[in-house]
Amino acid sequence: MSLTVIQPGLLALLQDAGRFGKHAIGLTSGGPLDPDAFNLCNRLLQNPVGATVIEISFGGLELEANCDTSICITGAVMPLTINGEERERYRVERVRAGDRITLGFAEHGCRAYVGVAGGFRIPESFGSTATVVREGIGGLSGSKLQAGDTLPCPAKASCKPLYLPPEHHPHYHDTVTVRVIPGYQQASFPRLEQRRFFSHAYQVSERSDRMGYRMQGPGIRCDIEGILSEGICLGAIQVPADGQPIVLMNDRQTIGGYPKIGAALTLDLARLSQLPPGGTVYFTPITVHAAHNALHLAASFAARQPLMEAS
Repeated sequence: MSLTVIQPGLLALLQDAGRFGKHAIGLTSGGPLDPDAFNLCNRLLQNPVGATVIEISFGGLELEANCDTSICITGAVMPLTINGEERERYRVERVRAGDRITLGFAEHGCRAYVGVAGGFRIPESFGSTATVVREGIGGLSGSKLQAGDTLPCPAKASCKPLYLPPEHHPHYHDTVTVRVIPGYQQASFPRLEQRRFFSHAYQVSERSDRMGYRMQGPGIRCDIEGILSEGICLGAIQVPADGQPIVLMNDRQTIGGYPKIGAALTLDLARLSQLPPGGTVYFTPITVHAAHNALHLAASFAARQPLMEAS
């Protein structure tokens, strides 16, 4: 019971919800860059929360089914075909042994999630299957998927044919606004520098990856050049010596010594991760109270998404 990778595309990684509680030994969390699309994929397939899926960046993935099962694709707009026939995203699709599943290249957004009924059965590494290439852990061998890789899946031939109505599909844009919770080092950035950061547009650099999204735009200056290395949270916005902010993502280092102007709201990291190089980013401050409210509202909205069953 498995799927075989025929073409891995630009970057295909096995991911579960992430690796937590391991910072003390220097291991970062990993996990899906867009947890909204990741969770929706598993929910449509009626999988356990956090089941392992494939995160595909920019597209080009091709798989062959070695068994009868069901799949689902969520996230970025990547054309989906099975045996050359166009199929829908955000819908559970039946596949049979010998079927070819192909994802084209992204038209909007850049991260999509490919799930299978029951989730891929991958041995855990340090409590998780999340692939972190920099650390060489998770997935099949701590690396991105390669042509010829075999992805085991359970003997679950079918599940309810659920789908998300098209009017509820997320829309991915070339411009996002990232809400920032100010950090304790914010006072080390002069007011003029803070105003520059929060009032100008930045572009996503081509050097962005799962470790960090590097910005290109007005440089900002901090009164301190460096700090003693300290723990790094998801979404921390570091400002190195060149003044170009870096938003740290899932595969970030666990400690760092650059000053931080704040931390991005996790909800907005998902939208940021769907921006291709050259995409536009605006930053706006938000209070801790407002951030908590936003998280609760988002959780309520996700729980009420109207999944339908095909007749």
